[in-house]
Amino acid sequence: MYGAKNNRKSSLVFLVASIFISLIVGTLLAIPLTISYGLTGLVIGDCIRHKRSKGTGFMAASITYLLLLVVQYVITIVFFKVNFIEQSIELLRQSIEQSKNMLSALGQETNDVLFNQLNAGIDMLQSLIPSLFVMGSFIAVFFIYLVSFPIIKRFGIDVDGWKPFKDLTLPRSLLILFLIAMAVSMFIHIEAESYLSLALTNIVFILQLLIMVQGISFVYFFSHLKGWVKAFPIIMTVSLLMIPFLLYIVLILGIMDLGLDLRNKVTK
Repeated sequence: MYGAKNNRKSSLVFLVASIFISLIVGTLLAIPLTISYGLTGLVIGDCIRHKRSKGTGFMAASITYLLLLVVQYVITIVFFKVNFIEQSIELLRQSIEQSKNMLSALGQETNDVLFNQLNAGIDMLQSLIPSLFVMGSFIAVFFIYLVSFPIIKRFGIDVDGWKPFKDLTLPRSLLILFLIAMAVSMFIHIEAESYLSLALTNIVFILQLLIMVQGISFVYFFSHLKGWVKAFPIIMTVSLLMIPFLLYIVLILGIMDLGLDLRNKVTK
C-alpha cells in the first residue's frame, strides 16, 4: 500500500526501516521474511502506481519473490551450511527405511514393490524442487494479492480487477514449448542424472501444470456458456485432487483450447 502511494525511493527507505524494526522486535529469522514480503510488496506497489495490468504486476511480483527465495536458500547453504531440503528428503528416506525394518522385526512380509515406488516418488519430488519453488512463489504472491488488494481499495487506491477465471487464455507459445519439450524427452536420449534432464523434467512439469489450468478455465467457460449450475465446475476442480485420471482429460482440453481455439468453436 505504501509503495502504491509513494515513489520508489520512499518505499525503499520504508523497507529499510521495517527491516530494522523486525531486527529490534523480532529475531534474525524475521529479516528474510521482511525482505521477501517487503520487496515483493514494493514491486506490486510500483506496478499499481504506474498503472500496470494486474497480470503484469502478478508476474513481476512472483519472479521477485522467487529470486529472493532462491537467494535465501543459497545463503543458508553457503554461509550456514544448512540444506533444509536435502535434510527433509533424507528424513523421508529414513522414515521409509525404519518402517521397512519395523515390519521385518514384527515378522510381517515387506512389499518391496511398494517401498521401491515410495523411493521413486521421493526421487521425483527431489527432481521437481525447482518447480516447487516456482509454484510456491506464485501461491505466496496470490495470497498477498488476495489479502492486500481489498485493503488497498478501502484506502481509495484505484486498482484493476481480475478477469473472470473462465476468460483466462494463456499464450499459445506455451503449447508450442510444451510439445517441443515432450518431443525432446521422448525422442532424444538424455542422461537421467544430468542437469539437462533435471531442467527438462521441471520445464515439462510447469508447462503441463499451466495447460491444465487452461483446461480447468475452459471447463468454467463451457459451464457458463451452457448455463449449468455454478457448483459444477467447482466440484469438477475438487474432483481433480481425488481422481487423477481426470487430470489427463483436463490436460487434453487445455491443449485443444490453446491449439484449436476450442472456445470459438463451441460458441458458434
